[in-house]
Amino acid sequence: MTEFSMNISQMAWPCVVAAAWLLGDIVNRSLHLPRISVYALTGFALVNLFPTYLSPLDNHSLVLLANIAFGLMLFEFAYRINVRWLSLNPWIAITGLVEAGATFATVYCVALWYGSTQLMSLLLAALAMSSSPAAVIRVINEQRSSGQVSERILHLTAINTVLAVFVFKLILVYWTMQTPGDFLKASAQSLHVMLVACASVLAGTVFGILLPTILRWRGKQAQDATLGFAFAVILLVALSHASSLSPVLATLSFGLVARHRRISLGRTQRNFGVLGELLAVVLFVFAASTLAWTQVLAGVMLGSLLLVMRLGSKIVVTTLLAPASGISMRKGLLSGLGLAPVSVFLILNLEQTNSLGIATTNEWYALVAMTLILEIAGPILTQLALYLAKETPEEQEQ
Repeated sequence: MTEFSMNISQMAWPCVVAAAWLLGDIVNRSLHLPRISVYALTGFALVNLFPTYLSPLDNHSLVLLANIAFGLMLFEFAYRINVRWLSLNPWIAITGLVEAGATFATVYCVALWYGSTQLMSLLLAALAMSSSPAAVIRVINEQRSSGQVSERILHLTAINTVLAVFVFKLILVYWTMQTPGDFLKASAQSLHVMLVACASVLAGTVFGILLPTILRWRGKQAQDATLGFAFAVILLVALSHASSLSPVLATLSFGLVARHRRISLGRTQRNFGVLGELLAVVLFVFAASTLAWTQVLAGVMLGSLLLVMRLGSKIVVTTLLAPASGISMRKGLLSGLGLAPVSVFLILNLEQTNSLGIATTNEWYALVAMTLILEIAGPILTQLALYLAKETPEEQEQ
């Protein structure tokens, strides 16, 4: 009986991933909803229904596959970022900074008003700043959208994601420095945070320089670029985890540098082809499966309030600053709406703070609830924004 139970456990995750893929395809064809929303909902529902056989964080192979998938999406996301465009139109960068700052301030004040501690209010505010690069790039690729709103969603997401990573780390360092007797420890941690960030960016930059050079040397850029980049991302993610670097900063840096080395992935290889499609299912199923139903129920009130304030802040800022950046206020509003998705990997960042005793607080539960709602509804809102902006092929033809 024990052997039979073990066999069921080994088969459980492949069956969940296959079921999520099938349901995602059916719902997308019938209701035209984003596949990744269905993947997330399937993963959350099945893991909470069968917790005995499905324990995502204990499955090291699944964690590795999810991290590789996340790395591939971050690379492709960064590959779409045009730094030169930000310099030509600095109001886009200003919008990103103001939007992230306004989100941080709003969520921080609301969390304090609700009775949260200063530490949790700061952490919630930092995590709320970021949109989900993985969800945004998947929806844009799935809809084959292009235009001003699509590009602004991409660039604003890049800005607030990088800011969220740095601010989150700095808050942990600041809090350690406030602890009596830990000044030397806090100083060492501050230096460590800076070194890790610099090393992560350096690693991605080195990969971004070396791989295009190798592809040029081989003389088969058009045929091998996508496969070469896929192998490089896998190696970079593995290196980041083995050396405790930030895979987010590393893969984003890799994509940015590779773009400016003039190597093209090619239209037929969006999402890294079949490999990317398969890993995308694993990623979004795994991400939502890390959330517990009891935690969602416990934090749904504060989570819903933070969700409204977070999205409202982004929409207000992008709408008001839209004319200065060269678009209408309507497109500015849609750009803010497209920033709705939030990544469940933000919750995984809080694993390093377990020593602070926050893993069972009401604020933690609120973050779980907000993340689940936006893992499912966020991609739908992004798709709606692109549709209303008439940047999908179907709308462009009308």
